Amino acid sequence: MLVVGLTGGIGSGKTTVASMFKQQGVPVYIADIEAKKLTNKSKIIHRKLTALLGDKTYKNGTLNKKYVAKKIFSNPELLAQVNAIIHPKVAQHFKRWLKKQKGAYVIKEAAILFESGSYKNCDKIILVTAPKEERIKRVMQRDNSSRDEVLERMKNQWNDEKKQKLADFIIENVNLKSTQEKVLEIHTILSKI
Repeated sequence: MLVVGLTGGIGSGKTTVASMFKQQGVPVYIADIEAKKLTNKSKIIHRKLTALLGDKTYKNGTLNKKYVAKKIFSNPELLAQVNAIIHPKVAQHFKRWLKKQKGAYVIKEAAILFESGSYKNCDKIILVTAPKEERIKRVMQRDNSSRDEVLERMKNQWNDEKKQKLADFIIENVNLKSTQEKVLEIHTILSKI
């Protein structure tokens, strides 16, 4: 079974594209959602993050996202340390999930697929792109974030030009109809491999 990585910068519409593949019956693993679940459930992650970031890391047993984001997105070294705690657990969880799936391929959606190096474990890569200003606007609306907060997060991701060199397929997600058509085209190709 093929593992197809699905990635793109913050606000590019990865989740929208992932749901379009899911509508085609493709098993989809959303790494960010699973990471959030593991971050809240795993006692090991809880203990390590609290030791690294301090007592305000969790509030009522749930990750204090605003506090953590403020600390890590302006500090690349700290961000790398947090990723080193969470990413191995997500990778283990994905392997267990993969064993239970059926079909020609699965989608593994991950925001930092390239940056984390986990793209090396994928057979094919789909990159979702959108104009920078559109992405900023989407994230500001979605997360109730300021422009500066969004730009701070963007600085920690590779730019699209760098990602395009490693991608097998590129979906420009500006118009939902054309995005859907591109998803169907890629689905047909992947189903035949």
